[in-house]
Amino acid sequence: MLTSSQIINMLNQAKVRPSVHRLAVLEYVANKQTHPTADEVFSAITSDFPSVSKTTVYNSLHTLVESGVLRELEIESGATRYDLALQLPHSHFRCTRCGHIYDMALPEGLDRMVSPGFRVDTTDLFFAGLCTECIALSEDNQSAS
Repeated sequence: MLTSSQIINMLNQAKVRPSVHRLAVLEYVANKQTHPTADEVFSAITSDFPSVSKTTVYNSLHTLVESGVLRELEIESGATRYDLALQLPHSHFRCTRCGHIYDMALPEGLDRMVSPGFRVDTTDLFFAGLCTECIALSEDNQSAS
């Protein structure tokens, strides 16, 4: 969990003015680890900032992506999600039943898949299937039948 001072420091290092709305947006994305959409961020911060507009949230997300603090993910078609960019590279797993998105370690040797002479700046690897909770629910339902 990132503290407010760590979040302010991240913004300062990225040369982004730490406005109250940018702080709220970044704190939500960084500390919830749910890979939220812009609408989810908006819904979450309106309890603390009832006058914030969707435009302000979208602009804040755009600024944070442009500055390299956040990354955009398109794990499912048509839904841009956000993740903290300043962390170790990792892949994502989306449960096709409950929709939860999990961070996963990247497979060993992934760097060997890139042809010599190329430079990798980002890696996006997505898996889809059933999470452990949904598998357990499926097994419970089958044994109850």
